[in-house]
Amino acid sequence: MRQLLAIFMIASCTLALAREHESLDQLKGRFESAAPKERVSLGLRIAEMQTDAADRWYGENKPEEGRAAVGDIVTYCEKASDAAAQSGKKLKDAEITVRKIAHKLSDIKRSVNFEDQAPLQEAIDHLERVRSQLLSKMFDLGKSAQ
Repeated sequence: MRQLLAIFMIASCTLALAREHESLDQLKGRFESAAPKERVSLGLRIAEMQTDAADRWYGENKPEEGRAAVGDIVTYCEKASDAAAQSGKKLKDAEITVRKIAHKLSDIKRSVNFEDQAPLQEAIDHLERVRSQLLSKMFDLGKSAQ
C-alpha cells in the first residue's frame, strides 16, 4: 500500500512539474481549448513568458524577434482580459499581471534603440487600455452585486 502511495505521489509531482515547464507552443495550444477561467491564467502565463523573451531578444539586439514577442504579449493579455471579463473570475489577478507586464515593457523601452521604442510604447499604451477595462469591469461587478 505504501509503495502504491509513493508511486502515486511521484507521478503527481512529475505531472505537475511537466505542466510547469510546458513550452510556449504547448501553452498556446492549450489556451484555445481551455475554459474561460483557465484561459485567464494561461494567457497571462504566455504573456509573462513572452515578456521575458522580449527582454532577452532586445538585449541580444534581435529587434524583429522582440517585436514578435511584444505582439504576442498584447494579444494574450487582451485574450486573458476578455476571458476574465467573460467569466467574472480572476479580474484582479489579470489587472495586476497586465500592470506588471506594462511596467516591464517600460523598462525594456528605456534600454532599446530609438527606432525600437515606438512599437514598445504602442504595446504599453494598449496594455494600459486593457488594464483600464479590467478595472472598470472589477468595479462594475461590485456595483451590480449591491
